[in-house]
Amino acid sequence: MTAPPQELPLIRLDNVSKRFKLPDGRHFDAVQATSLDIPRGDVFGLVGKSGAGKSTLLRLVNLLERPDQGRVFVAGRELTALGKRELREARQNIGMIFQQFNLLQNASVFDNVAFPLRIHGGDTAAQIDARVRECLQLVGIADKLHSHPAQLSGGQKQRVAIARALAPQPDVLLCDEPTSALDAETTESLLATLRDINAKLGVTIVIVTHELPVVTSLCRHVAVVEEGRIAERFAVDDTSRLPITRLGRDLVRLRASPETRNDLDRLEAAYA
Repeated sequence: MTAPPQELPLIRLDNVSKRFKLPDGRHFDAVQATSLDIPRGDVFGLVGKSGAGKSTLLRLVNLLERPDQGRVFVAGRELTALGKRELREARQNIGMIFQQFNLLQNASVFDNVAFPLRIHGGDTAAQIDARVRECLQLVGIADKLHSHPAQLSGGQKQRVAIARALAPQPDVLLCDEPTSALDAETTESLLATLRDINAKLGVTIVIVTHELPVVTSLCRHVAVVEEGRIAERFAVDDTSRLPITRLGRDLVRLRASPETRNDLDRLEAAYA
C-alpha cells in the first residue's frame, strides 16, 4: 500500500544567509546558512537575544530582506526566483505586523485597514467596506471604525495593524515583536486574538519575540536563534526533553510541572 504524499511545508527557507555592511566597513552576518520548514496552520515562534538575527530571519520570509544566498518558498512558490511584479502579487499572501504598528496617522481606522485592498485593486467599494468591517469585528474593535490612531491605545493600534494585515486574506501572518510595547494585560488579550485568528482562519503565524511567556501562551513550535543560526527547534508542549540552549530550557520550565522541573534540573546538572 502506497503511503499518502506528505504535505509540503507552507514556508521553507533553504540554506539562506544575510550579511550587512557596517559603517566602519566591516561585515555582520545576521543570518548564517540556515534552513527552516514551517507547516501550514502552525504558530511558530522565533526567540533569541537582541542581535541574534531572529528579525532578519523573519524578514527573509517575505523578502523585505533578500538573502545573499539560498532560496525562499511560500505556498509552493519560490519567492527568490520571482520578478518584481510577481513578488508584489505573492506578498499579498503574506501579512506582516510590526512592533510600532506602522499605521497611517492621518487616516481613519477604516482607511488604514482598507489601504492594502485599494493598493492591490480588483475590489469594489462595497467589497472593501464589507471586508474592513469583517476584519475589525474579528480583532474586536468594530466600534473604532471612524477613529484615528491618535485616539487609540497601544493595544487598539496593534489590533488595527492586525486587521490591516488580514484584509487581503493571507495564508501567512508575520509578527515582529508585536507585544513588546504593550503591558501584560493587553499582551494576553492580543495573544488571545491571534490564537482565535489561527483557529478560525487557519492562518499560519510566525512570531519573533524576546518574551518567553508569549511563546508558551501562543506558539506550538519554537526555534531558538543564536548568532544568526537556529540552535534548536522543538514543540513548545514537549516538557520531557532537555533543550540544548539556555533559552530553550527556560521555555520548557515555564510549561513544566514542578516534578518535571526537578527532573530537568537534575538532567542539566548531569550535563553541566
